[in-house]
Amino acid sequence: MPCEERIHLSPDESQDAEALIAAALTRVKNAADVEQLRVLEREYLGAGGMVGALLASIPTLPPDQRKATGQRANRIKAAVEAALAERKTALEDAALEKESGGGAFDATLPGARVERGSLHPITQVTRELEDLFTSMGYVVLDGPEVERDWYNFEALNIPKDHPARDAQDTFYCEGKGDLVLRTHTSPCQVRAMETMKPPFRAIVPGKVFRQETTDASHEHTFHQMEGLVVGRDISVGHLIGAMKTLLRGVFGRDIEVRLRPGYFPFVEPGFELDAKCPFCKSGCSVCKQSTWIELLPCGMVHPNVLKSGGIDPEHWSGFAFGLGLSRLVMLRHKIDDVRHLLAGDLRFLEQF
Repeated sequence: MPCEERIHLSPDESQDAEALIAAALTRVKNAADVEQLRVLEREYLGAGGMVGALLASIPTLPPDQRKATGQRANRIKAAVEAALAERKTALEDAALEKESGGGAFDATLPGARVERGSLHPITQVTRELEDLFTSMGYVVLDGPEVERDWYNFEALNIPKDHPARDAQDTFYCEGKGDLVLRTHTSPCQVRAMETMKPPFRAIVPGKVFRQETTDASHEHTFHQMEGLVVGRDISVGHLIGAMKTLLRGVFGRDIEVRLRPGYFPFVEPGFELDAKCPFCKSGCSVCKQSTWIELLPCGMVHPNVLKSGGIDPEHWSGFAFGLGLSRLVMLRHKIDDVRHLLAGDLRFLEQF
């Protein structure tokens, strides 16, 4: 950008400092934009500028002229710096006013408050349970949501002709007959046994998928937490103790539980664990007037499943459970429609 010719001073020049300052201030005041200010700043204050030339000349001057030359250089420097800063602010304010529509926008006003989000209720419950189980010596594992048929069914004692496959309502990957969207978190039982040496305790929270018609109590996508313990002489008593600790952590007090016989191919014996309804004493809509809530399937790990995981059932035993996290959230917050959980409706989610 073109600018006025630079002013050069020789060491022996005796120009009046005030005249130099006045000339510099005039040039700064007439600068049309920030780029011109940068040019002037280099001209006066840069390494090869006027002030720099004056300061560099001091060692070559007679001793009686050095003090006056230094004072003159400092006065010019201070005046030019102040003028540059003032003009820069004025130019920036003018540009901001132009961009804001002639002053309709006040840049000094505080910005709009950013709304803070919160954790999804399923995430909240999942993290609470992870903390609870890790305090009991469990490790938290993860597994693939697109699973091989072997892990989702066959390794869990569910062969291809087993009727339980019909009840799973499975999503099969098109063109990939061996791949399915996992229908439960139980495949991670076998994966855990393949990679961990007993004894061990593990939980696996995650998303699962079922091909079924959605309604207030059914959803094609929901969340579970698988639990698995393998060790020496594991019994049903250990299972009940772990479940009571789980419920105490969830509801904040001891909850009465009962076991009913239940059939699941991957456990033997298998149970349905019910919890005494924490919301009533004589029956309510949550427990369907029965005073008991169906909470989770569980049981002792089937010997065939242990073998699939490479563990000898003659020396090791274990128990497993599958906790429905979506159902647990509904119980805790008295939510009457499971579809609310994954609908993404902020009116619903902001309540948590």
